[in-house]
Amino acid sequence: MNEKNQKTKKGMSMKGQRTLAYVVLIILTFFCLFWFYVLFINATRSNGALKKGFTAIPGGQLITNWKNLLAGTLPVWNGMFNSIFIATCSAVLCTYFSTMTAYAIHAYDFKGKKFMFTFILAVMMIPTQVTALGFLQLLGKMHLDDSFIPLIIPSIAAPVTFFYMKQYMESNLPLELVEAARIDGSGEFKTFNTIVFPLMKPAIAVQAIFTFVQSWNNYFIPALVLHSDKKKTLPVLIAQLRSADFLKFDMGQVYVMIAFSIFPVIIVYILLSRFIVEGVSAGAVKG
Repeated sequence: MNEKNQKTKKGMSMKGQRTLAYVVLIILTFFCLFWFYVLFINATRSNGALKKGFTAIPGGQLITNWKNLLAGTLPVWNGMFNSIFIATCSAVLCTYFSTMTAYAIHAYDFKGKKFMFTFILAVMMIPTQVTALGFLQLLGKMHLDDSFIPLIIPSIAAPVTFFYMKQYMESNLPLELVEAARIDGSGEFKTFNTIVFPLMKPAIAVQAIFTFVQSWNNYFIPALVLHSDKKKTLPVLIAQLRSADFLKFDMGQVYVMIAFSIFPVIIVYILLSRFIVEGVSAGAVKG
């Protein structure tokens, strides 16, 4: 009887803990999604209605706000294309070369290996704002102002992505597999591209998403580098729209443009969310 009572109490305790966990998750989910709801509701309201305060009931000005936005001077579609192009190129190059660098540190033994690993991690501690002035001076000497190149090429050197890939390889890439490929006569690049890279798909998907979102939301460097409106990204155009004088300032257009700018990110997360769970779980546990 005592064992039966203990099992019953244990089962009730686990059920209570599970219920509490679900309640906490529901609350957190609500607070995370609530601000998206506020954004989309405000995108359907006029500038005058927005000045009166928030309401949970959608307005009927969504199409009007969108037409007014497109009728303005800002090249919204160009900004969308620029953001997609820069973010996609950055994600592809960053994940590929970071994985290659992590593979070199993980699979090879050479003098200075520990120093290089420590040095790459130390670069993570340097804020972008500290090196911005020197970076702009370098771009001026190389005549790369108002170009996408300074926004794409530097993303190849991503210490955070490298560190994540290195930790993932330690738990999911046995060196015996690499040695077997070498014995079979496979070259180093062929081994990396046909064996190592496919095994890293979950981690690559995760870091591609993170890099894409980081590049998509990047405002600081594009605002310094890009000057012509047709080359500016969406974050820069949104800031430019918000900085209009009070006579031309339209909050409805601002909310519509913000909602328009986050749709690609939402779509990417929906399509690849399962890779985030798989990749984070596998990369966080060293087996």
